[in-house]
Amino acid sequence: MTTAAAIWGRAEQQDFRARVRGCLLGGAIGDALGAGVAAQTVDEIRATHGVDGVSDFMPAYGRRGAVTAATQLTLFTVDGLIRAQVRKDTGAWHPPTDVHRAYLRWASTQRDWGPDERRKDNGWLAREEWLYTRRDPQSSTLSGLADETLGTLDKPKNPTARDAGAVLRSAPFGLLVGWEPQLVCQLAVECATQTHGHPTAYLSAGAFAVIVHGLARGETVDACVQRALALLASRPGHQPVTDALKQALGAVRQGIPSPARIAALGNPEHAEDAIAVAVYCTLVSEDVRHGLSLAVNHDGPSHTTGALAGALLGVMHGETALPPGWLVELEGRATLLELSDDFAMEMTQGPALHGPSASSQGWLLRYPRA
Repeated sequence: MTTAAAIWGRAEQQDFRARVRGCLLGGAIGDALGAGVAAQTVDEIRATHGVDGVSDFMPAYGRRGAVTAATQLTLFTVDGLIRAQVRKDTGAWHPPTDVHRAYLRWASTQRDWGPDERRKDNGWLAREEWLYTRRDPQSSTLSGLADETLGTLDKPKNPTARDAGAVLRSAPFGLLVGWEPQLVCQLAVECATQTHGHPTAYLSAGAFAVIVHGLARGETVDACVQRALALLASRPGHQPVTDALKQALGAVRQGIPSPARIAALGNPEHAEDAIAVAVYCTLVSEDVRHGLSLAVNHDGPSHTTGALAGALLGVMHGETALPPGWLVELEGRATLLELSDDFAMEMTQGPALHGPSASSQGWLLRYPRA
């Protein structure tokens, strides 16, 4: 496996950072945009916000721009991936374990009142006080992380869980642009089984990561989906995910985008239908604002489809395409930016930050090897 620095020059590295920022900030914006209407039908949304539906942040959790557990967990996915790279110097190389440890640190934020300063292995992210709020995580996610047992493909947690909880935290796997797509898919699948053991849930996570991965490399949405379909084809239980993605591609040719067309893609409470909606909204979008408006104005969990579409649109267009008015009000924006830049730095400059011969102590305090 190579790092981005090994295959890209300086300009490409800057483009990579813009796409990482776009992916994480875009996903959070979509999450926040949908959070205020997540429990409403499209008729209820229109009755309150007019025929065009919601077009701006609505109050959720006591403020505008608030994010849900989807964004919280995505942050910890990134943290786990950085820690995996840092721990590689020790000879310990098992990213699913490092990501699982990160998810357990998130689980602590859902139980504790605030950061435990006595824990020296937490790193900086687990000391961010704003993360210590419960924002409607799926019960399957909470139960999957209720103990320290690592779910695996052979022994997954929650074998019947097919909601989108695992998909929602999986965009960062796709940002491993130096990895081959099949390895990205496998890592996302393995990490999904830590909480969601139904094949449609963990294969949807793998497919979503592969789509993000292709977009991060500058490929078209259609090409990314086709690659995901090819990688799914040999995996048991892939058919519902395959059918959902093919339906999303086909829906593009069926007329003007509308809530009814999105409803025809299925129930976004299910992982495979949620990624189908996100892919469809990305394919037919005129820009980020248009795509996200489509993704949240429909029946179903608007924050789920908003977060997924936001990640796709953000990684495809980069941070400068994100509406600045939404960025200003976004909860946790400073943390998202800081973590985005740390991830980009680790993936492009990791050997200069840590290694067998010399390491930056400041970096190891942020991302401990323990």
